[in-house]
Amino acid sequence: MTELENTQIEINELSLDQVFILLEQQNIDQLQLLLSSALPGQIADILEAMPPTERKQLWALIPESLGSETLTFLHDEVRNALIIDMPAEELIAAAELMEVNDLADMIEELPEPVRQSIEDNLSAEILEHLETSLSFDDGTAGRLMSPDVITVRSDVTLETVLRYLHIHEDLPDYTDGLMVINREGIYQGKLLLNKLLTHHEDTLVQELMSIQHQAIPSLTSEHEIALFFERSNFVSAAVVDENNHLLGRITMDDVIHILRSEADHALMSSAGLDEEADLFAPVIKSAKQRTIWLFINLITAFLAAWVIGMYAETVEKIVALAVLMPVVASMGGIAGSQTLTLTIRGLALNQISSGNTSWLARKEVLIGIINGLIWSAVVAGIAWLWFQDIGISLVIAAAIVINLIAAAAAGIAIPLTLHRLGIDPALSGAVILTTVTDVVGFMSFLGLATHYLL
Repeated sequence: MTELENTQIEINELSLDQVFILLEQQNIDQLQLLLSSALPGQIADILEAMPPTERKQLWALIPESLGSETLTFLHDEVRNALIIDMPAEELIAAAELMEVNDLADMIEELPEPVRQSIEDNLSAEILEHLETSLSFDDGTAGRLMSPDVITVRSDVTLETVLRYLHIHEDLPDYTDGLMVINREGIYQGKLLLNKLLTHHEDTLVQELMSIQHQAIPSLTSEHEIALFFERSNFVSAAVVDENNHLLGRITMDDVIHILRSEADHALMSSAGLDEEADLFAPVIKSAKQRTIWLFINLITAFLAAWVIGMYAETVEKIVALAVLMPVVASMGGIAGSQTLTLTIRGLALNQISSGNTSWLARKEVLIGIINGLIWSAVVAGIAWLWFQDIGISLVIAAAIVINLIAAAAAGIAIPLTLHRLGIDPALSGAVILTTVTDVVGFMSFLGLATHYLL
């Protein structure tokens, strides 16, 4: 293999290590060549993996043709840090190349003078679409949709449709069909491209359009949109207002973005972090973001410590209790987290309703009882071998059964309650569950020991 071929392979890989090496070597030509052959999503991943100084250096080298789309792949915090330092002319140029839904997400974060400057330089058509997008709440179909959609009427022939398509230089990405409307703009269905290309030109659109391709109401949440695409297996779907007027469309790439955001949210919220957080944000800023969650955890820890303090005299007299306390709490915590995870997943997939909640609760409690009996026997046996005290063995066995039943009940009750209150169970469910299992575990174990062993 020649040196040139080796270089080409390295360029196509776009590895983070390679970018760091080229920046350190100030090999600008090689780095620009590397970036010019990369995809915007790849560049965004590299940018998010770099400290602020190197990130700004790399951003300055990204070709203008890739810059605007790269911004749309970045998390909010990283994107905002970059656009703050961008010259107004460069920002305006990037905005003009963005899709309307991406521009709407970005423009809300900009200072008013910069935002006004961008809006003043947009065409009347794009500005109208932008105002429509901004009129919807973030996280809804109306905000997510793209106005870039080709429509046809149901009372025309396929020959007319084909002549109409020939006027266009290109079709929008992810166009698997044309949206069918009437003269008033009411959505009627979808004419799939495979039907258009394989049927006689004299055929009317209304004879071939698919009415099974249902439209998405503009106020539908992103989560519901993802479920809709999962169940329908569509490439694109129409978005309509309350009167069924066609507003735009949502495509598979939008759904992939939703799924990525939900995955990030589930992972980050379990630790009380924002999914848009910058891994390489300044130390003070990152510390502030994590302080609140640590404060909440501190309160729950003191609550568990208070319960232990209530039985300090018992622990002083029977030291073995202090050794075995973590076992009771840990078993309850693990069992509860299993139920909690399954319940949160069920809520996310709309698999839990008032009709099956009681059945699910009974199932989880029964699982708690069965596992409690099995593992209490195991732990009791270990405790007896360790301390040669049948009383301690029986007490810890009873405490584990009680805690696993409580953990199962809490694991399903906590997320259901938080969901009904409009609070994300993934954000605070684990902290509440840990508090419950610690308090119940310590109280049952030490309480039984105080009553029967002293």
